[in-house]
Amino acid sequence: MTHVNPVCFTSRSHDPDTFPHLSSCSCNIEQWDSDEPVPRSELLEKVAGIRGLYCLLTEKIDAEVLDAAGPSLQVVSTMSVGYDHVSLEELKKRGIRLGYTPDVLTEAVAELTVALLLATSRRLLEAVDEAKNGGWGTWKPLWMCGYGLTDSTVGILGLGRIGAAVMARLKPFGVKRFLYADTGPRPDMATKIPAEFVPLEELARHSDFVVVCCALTPETQGICASSLFSLMKDTAIFINTSRGGVVNQEDLYQALVNGQIAAAGLDVTEPEPLPIDHPLLKLKNCGESVLKPAEKQWLKMVI
Repeated sequence: MTHVNPVCFTSRSHDPDTFPHLSSCSCNIEQWDSDEPVPRSELLEKVAGIRGLYCLLTEKIDAEVLDAAGPSLQVVSTMSVGYDHVSLEELKKRGIRLGYTPDVLTEAVAELTVALLLATSRRLLEAVDEAKNGGWGTWKPLWMCGYGLTDSTVGILGLGRIGAAVMARLKPFGVKRFLYADTGPRPDMATKIPAEFVPLEELARHSDFVVVCCALTPETQGICASSLFSLMKDTAIFINTSRGGVVNQEDLYQALVNGQIAAAGLDVTEPEPLPIDHPLLKLKNCGESVLKPAEKQWLKMVI
């Protein structure tokens, strides 16, 4: 497959204004004209001979795709903060640069994280269901009370831009103590809150709310498992807005069913979306969000 001009292939339909610079430099832009992910076979066909690939989290960019693209491919850009779906090792082998969007969604994700935390801890979705299905009867003093943030301890797993932004938004609620666990201390971000660097085990024991904001790496894959949930308070709320692969979902299900933790709010899962018959979706104390931040993205070149 040959192209007269340098070509960029985008794996999802986008507004033309998304590519103002490419449109003005005689670069052919070929789009997968659908809001649904491009099938793997189509992706392998479309990338042949291109100079640039613009993808989403739904596309696994590995050796097979890069081989199909051939030596003309110079850059891969992903419309996401994370890039765990892209093989960095394979890009480096070929001298292909990677573009991603590290900061454009910080505020949006932080806002959605707080919204998910409040909806989960204050049992808003449960309350709506009860109101709709007739479960709301006479007034009961402690019915649907949930758990509050005032005088609480909030633990953040992964104190990056989003983790710090979440803390800043939760602070006015009267949180008494902020803890964080990371690969090492982050005084540049922690002192602004302030937040205390602790081992993950200590964070789990002392936190009333555990919020996962870390990147998905080989080290964090499945890090939120039974060993973590067993240390948490039985009144603790678990929130994940990072990546589904960070959580062992079977262990989370058991922790929720057995009362090891009080509730969970999930913005990310494996797979996405979860099948409608998945056990987690049948639990009243587990909520899944389909809200995703959507803003125009600008690419930053790295590696």
